[in-house]
Amino acid sequence: MPAFDPQLRAALEARGEQGPVTPDNLAAVQERDAAARPRPTAETLRDGGRFEVEELRTPQGPDGAGVTLVSARPAGTTGPLPLLYYLHGGAMITGNAWSVLPRLLRAWAQPLQLAVISVEYRLAPQARYPAPLEDCWAGLTWATGHADTLGWDANRVIIAGKSAGGGLAAALALLTRDRGGPTPIGQLLLSPMLDDRGTTFSSHQMAGRDTWDRTSNATAWQALLGERHGAADLPPYAAPARATDLSALPPAYVEVGSAETFRDEAVAYANAIWQAGGDAELHVWPGAFHGFDTLAPHATLSRDAHHTRTRWLQRILGH
Repeated sequence: MPAFDPQLRAALEARGEQGPVTPDNLAAVQERDAAARPRPTAETLRDGGRFEVEELRTPQGPDGAGVTLVSARPAGTTGPLPLLYYLHGGAMITGNAWSVLPRLLRAWAQPLQLAVISVEYRLAPQARYPAPLEDCWAGLTWATGHADTLGWDANRVIIAGKSAGGGLAAALALLTRDRGGPTPIGQLLLSPMLDDRGTTFSSHQMAGRDTWDRTSNATAWQALLGERHGAADLPPYAAPARATDLSALPPAYVEVGSAETFRDEAVAYANAIWQAGGDAELHVWPGAFHGFDTLAPHATLSRDAHHTRTRWLQRILGH
């Protein structure tokens, strides 16, 4: 297997061993995550007046569910701002819209003068496919439909996400193309969760070694898809690696580590976009495991990854 970057390996060793997520411990994992994951208030996110923050709610959809959107922008900005529409990670089974915002605001909203929406989509197995994706779709269409009154530029929307959120962002790009919905100017896919089948070389190579391995991954996909997990006719919106047509998509930034379970599916996805005549920028960080920049944010590789993502955003935004 690829060797871990020395700084990242040290952070992994300091964290200690953590077992995989299984069907038997899934409920306990969700309970621990809900209790332990930061959930900053709107007041905390305002950071002493640096940001304007509000929680928004879409109307109820066909299944009776509205979607909570956490909206933030640099304080004192005038005119419509580009919008980063962000989908949090957590393998479709954990995470929340609030916890990711402090880093997003610090890293991108302020320096790039971006508005940010973080989506509180429903989690599996309590809500199975297509509920989480439909939440993301409902939020996007509502946000762009109200862009004029809320100060966003509906023609400059980037959809983004990490891990499960990266998979949802890829699926949302496919969905907006096929439904004729809002047209994003880019898709930022960070270690995206794309393939439910678990058949890639990297998924076997990193079994028991990556922070998110094939056992945990299978548990999460099963939670999301139920009996449809692994089905031959699974739609690409459920698992974007299943897509056979990746044409006419917004420019993509695809990032993954060389020592992570999702390596081969992410590389294959970027390659399929190129084969369809599309625009994709691919970065495979050497010796990086899944979630490396969260576990070791000050490592050299993590800083390099952040700078590279930021430069891509600047190019897409025309900065």
